[in-house]
Amino acid sequence: MTEETQRQFSIQRIYTKDISFETPNSPEVFMQEWKPQINVNLNNAIKDLGEGNIEVALTVTVTAKIEDKTAFLAEVTQAGIFLAQGIPEEEMGPLLGIYCPNTLFPYVREVVSDLIVRGSFPQFLLAPVNFEALYAQQVQQQKQAEESAEH
Repeated sequence: MTEETQRQFSIQRIYTKDISFETPNSPEVFMQEWKPQINVNLNNAIKDLGEGNIEVALTVTVTAKIEDKTAFLAEVTQAGIFLAQGIPEEEMGPLLGIYCPNTLFPYVREVVSDLIVRGSFPQFLLAPVNFEALYAQQVQQQKQAEESAEH
C-alpha cells in the first residue's frame, strides 16, 4: 500500500452538543422597540478521541442587548466526530481549523436561528464565516507568542 491509500478522512457523526437560550428581561423586552446591539462570538475546540477519531466542537454565542439590558443570549455548541488517519501533521491544523468548522457551521447556524425565533424574536441568520482567515490569524498569533516567549 502506498501512503496515499492509507490516508483516510471521514465524518463519523454531527450532533448538537449543548444548547442554551436565555431571555432574562422578558416579557419587558418585548414591549420595547427592537433595535438591538448584537454580539457574536465563535469558539472552536478540538479533542482527540483516540484511534484517529477527533471531536471538533464549534460554539457560537449570540447576545442581543437593548440599551444595557440583555434581550436574549443564545449559545449553541455543534460538534462532529471526524476520522483522520494517515494525514500528515502539517495538514491536520488546516483540516481541523478550517474544513471541520466549515462543515459544522451550517448546522450551528440553523440551530441558532431556530432558537431565536422560538424565543419570539425576529429571525436572525449568522453571516458566513471565513474560517480560513480565522485559522491564519490564529497561526500568526501563535507564532508571535512563541517569538515573544523566546526573547
